[in-house]
Amino acid sequence: MTGTLLSVAAALRAALPEGWRLRDEDAGDADIAFLSRLYASSREDELAAVPWSDSDKAGFLDEQFHLQRQHYRMHYAEAGFWVIECAGVPCGRVYVFESPSEYRLMDIALLPEQRGQGVGAALVGALLALAETARRSVTLHVEPNNPANRLYRRLGFNFVEDRGAYRFLRWSSSPIDCPAS
Repeated sequence: MTGTLLSVAAALRAALPEGWRLRDEDAGDADIAFLSRLYASSREDELAAVPWSDSDKAGFLDEQFHLQRQHYRMHYAEAGFWVIECAGVPCGRVYVFESPSEYRLMDIALLPEQRGQGVGAALVGALLALAETARRSVTLHVEPNNPANRLYRRLGFNFVEDRGAYRFLRWSSSPIDCPAS
């Protein structure tokens, strides 16, 4: 992990409430099984209306999880891949890639029972504070119907462009860098 990613990890760890921790993702079976389940939980609402059997949905989600994981490892090999734990139990993930001009929030997800408690907002806020100090922007991709859009708007992210199934958003402490919404 680069020196800057160590700073990212430290900032994220400091933002977590008591009893929560951030650790490096392990490529072992336990983390892969958890991460696959987490990915599936993040797509439950989307697939609820799809007229597939539960086993077909499970197969699709497993395939999509592995394709996403492969894509992230191929295109963002130097990123920070962290598991979020509460009371020693995995309950989320956060992935961040850094470049000289930006931090890319590649993914942040929590299990349904952990959502809405402010943990995600605290982590994103910590990344924004770090970006402000480092004079970098923070970018991310988000689906148009993802409830996290409300959080991103509240935190000052601006719409940049549609990219297929995703909206590309940017946060910057410099208004010049941010196109109008």
